[in-house]
Amino acid sequence: MAPTSQNLGKWNKLLSRTGIAWFCIAAVGQLAFIAFIIAHYGTRTATGNFAGWNDKQLIKGHVPGDDAGNLMFASHVLLAAAMTLTGLIQLIPVLRRRFPTLHRWSGRIFLVLACTLALGGLWLTWGRDTYLSLVGAASVSLNAVLILVCAVYTIRFALARRLADHQRWAMRLFMVANGVWFVRVGLMGWIMINQSPRWMNSTMSGPADIIITYGSYLIPLAVLELYCAARRSRSAAAKAAASLLVAAATVFTAIGIFGASTFLWFPQL
Repeated sequence: MAPTSQNLGKWNKLLSRTGIAWFCIAAVGQLAFIAFIIAHYGTRTATGNFAGWNDKQLIKGHVPGDDAGNLMFASHVLLAAAMTLTGLIQLIPVLRRRFPTLHRWSGRIFLVLACTLALGGLWLTWGRDTYLSLVGAASVSLNAVLILVCAVYTIRFALARRLADHQRWAMRLFMVANGVWFVRVGLMGWIMINQSPRWMNSTMSGPADIIITYGSYLIPLAVLELYCAARRSRSAAAKAAASLLVAAATVFTAIGIFGASTFLWFPQL
């Protein structure tokens, strides 16, 4: 028997609520990430304590004599906080409705910063040799390419006034542009659940490292596509399955945020 409109409405409401729950959890985690960047890197940069960047374990932070690399690193890290904040602003419906100018300008800033950070990440990876393994370097490069592709389509559909397509590509851009945040949440979520760094190694080239590194943007992108497909679907089963998937992603994200906040970010403040 085909589902009634009333039943589909209930499943749509459940699906929407799981999506909102994930966003609320993610927003808390991203604000914690922003606070960490400002408190750790922002204060040290503002006071000229550039060597203090290395108080937190890094692949390659401050290097004496490498003025270009140090400047690029500082710009990359600090702009990441601004990009994360403007990305969050884009996804809050009440701000879109009540403050359309803020939405438009924060979106433009987010898009420019996402592209700038993608290109900067490529330079830091290959120009400064900021990687632990070629597997990780390739992951960063693929992430950068996806960011640039999503940015191009986001702009293209905005200019064409195809707002539904623009919104879909903007959401995709949000997912891939936050790969750096997702990888930290993913790594700590895995460690917290297993109570150990199982299948990981010091060069982040272990089986779990590879899945999490590439999955930091491919998995959120896939979940987004399934979520959107379920919203369009007339199948109650598809909506139920997507709701369960997003609920599971919400729980994992919460665990990862707790782990990252407890062991990676707040201890440095």
